[in-house]
Amino acid sequence: MAVMTHTVREKQKLLARVRRIRGQVEAVERALEAESGCEEVMHLLASTRAAMAGLMAEVVEDHVLTHLVDAEKHPGALNGEAAEALLSVVRTYLK
Repeated sequence: MAVMTHTVREKQKLLARVRRIRGQVEAVERALEAESGCEEVMHLLASTRAAMAGLMAEVVEDHVLTHLVDAEKHPGALNGEAAEALLSVVRTYLK
């Protein structure tokens, strides 16, 4: 498997997000253990899902911008507007 340079470059930022998501999942677990109300659990689940979707959107965006077209092999081949349009759709889908 190839090294994904964007994940290495952004490693600390991505790990910080994962740790926050872990905390959110643990909050869901605590709420269930405490037999919290459905509304509270659903809010916790929704925020956890949104955080996960945000992480996915960030990794997808970095992947598209880093790996869509090899700029050294194909200078000018990346259509910046098309890439941004795709990313906009992905961001909307992941919300």
